[in-house]
Amino acid sequence: MDTGVYNHPLGMQTASTNIGERMGRSQELSDSKCGPVIGGHLGNKSIRDISWLLNIPRSTVSGIITKWKQLGTTATQPPSGRPRHMTGRGQRMLKRTVRRSHQLPAESIAKDLQTWCGLQMSPTTVRRELHGMGFHGRAAASKPSITKCNAKRRMPWCKACRHWTQ
Repeated sequence: MDTGVYNHPLGMQTASTNIGERMGRSQELSDSKCGPVIGGHLGNKSIRDISWLLNIPRSTVSGIITKWKQLGTTATQPPSGRPRHMTGRGQRMLKRTVRRSHQLPAESIAKDLQTWCGLQMSPTTVRRELHGMGFHGRAAASKPSITKCNAKRRMPWCKACRHWTQ
């Protein structure tokens, strides 16, 4: 029978916790949680013991220690890469503009965005954003103009060629 109390290898006891309580999704730990992890590491405690004492997953403890060894800090680093030019509001406005009149050239859409939102962007950026949203500009296929005169001239040729084999 399970009493909900588990023995730790160091002789300490703890009550079992709800697994959903421990396993969060992509939450950053505050400095108040990272400090004891680094303190335990400097105090020669194992990752397993630190994890058990602080009730943090072992992978998280290992990640904190690795980050501290590589960077010398546990603070969150700025994201890599250039920030996006368009905001969410600009993207919504772009989508609305294209849905309203889907045959506008990218140059005029860029000018409209500049007057409405104050976003200074090139037509190339507009095309790239539209492509990312699922809008693709394609030229219409050229269709031959088949007039009645053309049809009369083509019919004998088509009848003569219908039994050709490759």
